[in-house]
Amino acid sequence: MNNMESPIIVGLDIGTTKIAVIAGRKNEYGKLEILGFGRSESNGVQHGKVLNIDHTIKAIHEALKNCAASNPDLEIGEVYVGIAGHHIKSIQTRGDLVRQDPDTEIKRSEIEILISDQKKGFIPPGDEIIEVIPQDYKVDNIPNIKDPIGYIGVKVGANFHIITGDRNAIKNIKRAIDRSSLTTKDLVLQPLASASAVMSEMDMEAGVAILDIGGGTSDLAIFHEGILKHTAVIPFGGENITHDIKVGLGVLKNQAEALKVQFGSALANEANANAFITIPGLKGMPAKQISVKNLAEIIQARMAEILDFVCFELKKVGMDSRSLNGGLIITGGGSQLKHLIQLSEYATGLNARIGYPNEHLAPNHLEELKAPMYSTCIGLILKGFNDYENQLKKFVDANPKKVEAIKKVKEEETPVPPTVVEPVELTKKEKKAQSKNVPAIEKGKFWDKFKDNLIDLFKEEEDHLIK
Repeated sequence: MNNMESPIIVGLDIGTTKIAVIAGRKNEYGKLEILGFGRSESNGVQHGKVLNIDHTIKAIHEALKNCAASNPDLEIGEVYVGIAGHHIKSIQTRGDLVRQDPDTEIKRSEIEILISDQKKGFIPPGDEIIEVIPQDYKVDNIPNIKDPIGYIGVKVGANFHIITGDRNAIKNIKRAIDRSSLTTKDLVLQPLASASAVMSEMDMEAGVAILDIGGGTSDLAIFHEGILKHTAVIPFGGENITHDIKVGLGVLKNQAEALKVQFGSALANEANANAFITIPGLKGMPAKQISVKNLAEIIQARMAEILDFVCFELKKVGMDSRSLNGGLIITGGGSQLKHLIQLSEYATGLNARIGYPNEHLAPNHLEELKAPMYSTCIGLILKGFNDYENQLKKFVDANPKKVEAIKKVKEEETPVPPTVVEPVELTKKEKKAQSKNVPAIEKGKFWDKFKDNLIDLFKEEEDHLIK
């Protein structure tokens, strides 16, 4: 893909504990180059649902402000937004389309009609369809077709995985986006976004379960033979673990979060029974001694409950270690708990590993951005590029200032022979740049400037990198 032709895609992850904004563009090798990044502490969101719109808008503005600080030339208008929460449901359905001209090859437009027809079916009252995902197709008597375009037949049908959500919850998200002076390009289920960021084509073929442990919920997506088989939202996440520590050990919320991050373990047997942590007392009260063993027991109890839900969902669709050779990939902020892999393998019987969103990132990305907590946001950008490459949506780069800046850098890095450049074209560019007051960018300084700004931001927020 030509880097100059690809649009800038922006992902917005509205989570229970953080809000992240990441802007990226694919380079000529098909890898994501991150052009801007910002994050803020989330307020007004509980268990993935926007409850206080004003607080959420303020947090979105803070994240956008930090993104602008990392790259002042970047302008953000349209965003891909992740959605999750207790209200998310999934439905399996079947649809068929009798073709008007069975002697010609099946076209993309016919598949779009088939998918669109599924949105007219019955869904629970008060719900709204978020996404219709074809699983496998059938043309006449030929089953298990991944892509029916080019086949010839009288009838084409498919099995669909339909994702729905509460209409009011969806409206609240869109309202918060609109009032933040942004446009919602698309709503994407968070486990699907996270899955696209941390898994490869090989993982999909082998069969894999993706568990994204967020702040308010944990999201599950199961893939088998390259097909999305099942999605589920588990109503527990990192915030529940923090609350359990707060109540169980009698400490403040920020102290509970610090204990979880710095000393927490998902396996009580791996904790030192003779180790204690001293917590300062409040207003003259004596200091409190916290047992590392007790801390691990609290964390293990809640994590085991989340993994029990995973086992239940796996059994619901008949998946086990023989079906999922790719095992369990754990991502999200909660995946960084010590000894979580050992507990997960014991509880589920699947091989497990941590999923980092660096599968599709260009080599020059910051190390901080490959943290599991950014899997959803990077996956949202990948969803945008999938739409662009398959012409599923119209894309207009609403950032001419940025495009001119990038073009200027590219022109300096790869000089064009004088015989190719037309004097008239150069004069127009100069006039356009003067009229818009586009600043000149020295060779190689564009990316350096962006990286330096990001590093400064991370230094200010390094204590909050983990949920």
